[in-house]
Amino acid sequence: MSGDTLPEPDRAEGAPHPRETARLFGQEAAEAAFLDAHASGRLHHAWMLTGPRGVGKATLAWRIARFLLAQGGAQEDGLFGAPPPPVSLEVDPEHPVARRMRALSEPGLFLLRRGGQGTTEREREKASAEGRFSNDIRVHDVRDLGRFIHLSAADGGRRVVIVDAADELNTQAANALLKMLEEPPARTVMLLVAHQPSSLLPTIRSRCRMLRLAPLGPQDMARALEAAGIGPGDDPAAAAALSELAAGSVGAAVRLVTLDGVALYAEIVALMESLPRLDRARALRLADSAAQRGAEARRDLLFSLFDLFLARLARTGATGTPPATEATPGEAALLSRLAPDAGCARAWAQTAEDVGARARHGLAVNLDPAALVLDTVLRMTQTAGG
Repeated sequence: MSGDTLPEPDRAEGAPHPRETARLFGQEAAEAAFLDAHASGRLHHAWMLTGPRGVGKATLAWRIARFLLAQGGAQEDGLFGAPPPPVSLEVDPEHPVARRMRALSEPGLFLLRRGGQGTTEREREKASAEGRFSNDIRVHDVRDLGRFIHLSAADGGRRVVIVDAADELNTQAANALLKMLEEPPARTVMLLVAHQPSSLLPTIRSRCRMLRLAPLGPQDMARALEAAGIGPGDDPAAAAALSELAAGSVGAAVRLVTLDGVALYAEIVALMESLPRLDRARALRLADSAAQRGAEARRDLLFSLFDLFLARLARTGATGTPPATEATPGEAALLSRLAPDAGCARAWAQTAEDVGARARHGLAVNLDPAALVLDTVLRMTQTAGG
């Protein structure tokens, strides 16, 4: 089956898969660094693409893979000398390699990602078809990579491996991958997507060249969302709020758009405006919205937005100034009122730590989501009351 007919663990809901994303915005420096290395003729065998979630690491990995496989081997000097080095990673979308990669049928590419739950290949295929995935990349997935490298080494062509994401390697899988990095196969480039490289084995990090991707600015964010067909439209205020809440992450922005996250954050701010005298009716409505059947994604987003609001409160108290851009009208005045000084900043930071831990524990043991929301709101009410 192709990737178009199966659910995929590395696809953000509501967004195209990175292999289907034609353009990458805001990461020109990372692309230029790779092109410089490629032009030098001493291309490193392993690259670690790092940066916050959702800034385009996987998209860049697929762009690099397309570029390398479409380029093939090093071009020989022609009648008039060596051709000029490429100045872009762009590949014609109708190039045979590009078409095969979109269909997940390119023989020179191996995608290492979380597989279906099970031990046999048949069990894993069945689990993947049902949308059930393991929580990590397992050693049998890396063994599949070993067979790919062994079987494809004889034809002399270039091979590219994408690991998305390296953070999901379990201990056995990480050690198995490390052996391949220590003895890199000929004509093979490995691209490791890493959201938190510090969590990886130091020996893995030391064998990779780093490509660091930065959060996107508002203009690049707007262009990326427009290209994906999910932008905020022509409303400048909505675009600014979305960019502020997403913190430069296109992935986070996609989640906010698909789950109406800007409006949800505005509801949190409106509720907090009643503090220290809580609007209980409004709090109950918000809690009920997180407990509805099928509302798991909205519930998770709600707790993420609580964390964000608390972080913005603590930062306001610590710096004495609210964020330069409001995520919703009236937010700046509220942040300044609830966190006027450094002492309040410390109190809100402690509240963020407490409610975050309580929410994670509650969700892990399947406590009532509505009760968890109310617990969070009441804890914030206590902090606001001093």
